[in-house]
Order: sequence, then C-alpha cells, then structure tokens
Amino acid sequence: MALATKNVKAIIPLLDRVLVQRIKAQQKTASGILIPEKSLESLNEGEVISVGKGALDKHGKHIPNQVKPGDRVLLPSYGGNAIKVGDEEYSLFRDSEILAKIYEK
Repeated sequence: MALATKNVKAIIPLLDRVLVQRIKAQQKTASGILIPEKSLESLNEGEVISVGKGALDKHGKHIPNQVKPGDRVLLPSYGGNAIKVGDEEYSLFRDSEILAKIYEK
C-alpha cells in the first residue's frame, strides 16, 4: 500500500500496533564482493519507528506495548501489513506478533 504522505512521522499506529522498518541485509561481503539485490534475503530484524497506546483490557484500560521507538526487534518471517512511504518500506505489526527485543552490548 503506497501512502500519499512522504513523512513517516505522520503515521501514528492505533492501539497495540507497532510501525517497524526492516533492517536491510548487507550488500557487500566482508571481503568487499557486491551481492546482487535478488540474492539478498530479507532479515527478520527491524527497528521500531512508532507505537500505539496499547491494547485495551476488558475494563477499557490501556495495556502498554512492550516495545518503544528505537528498539531493535526480531520479526516473524511472514505477517504484518506492508506500507510504503515515499521510497521507504515499513510494516505494521501487532505488539503480540513481535517475537523478541534485541539487545546489543
């Protein structure tokens, strides 16, 4: 789905949805050999761009999301809704679909 807006900041996810940009695979090997774009596999890592307020419990109170903007996360191989803003591609996932946070030391 291509959006009319050119600014990803204009997209605010609702409820427990999370806007994620997948991290692109390296286009060069360690020795400097270029890898053709068709041979690059999609990584299951992404960076959280923005999050909604959270899901609602049965009493109407918000349950906060477990991720926040800037987090690196592990994504499922399939799922999410693809969104294109300008030339960049993003995905919308539910907070419960995100597999894990990635912490780097």
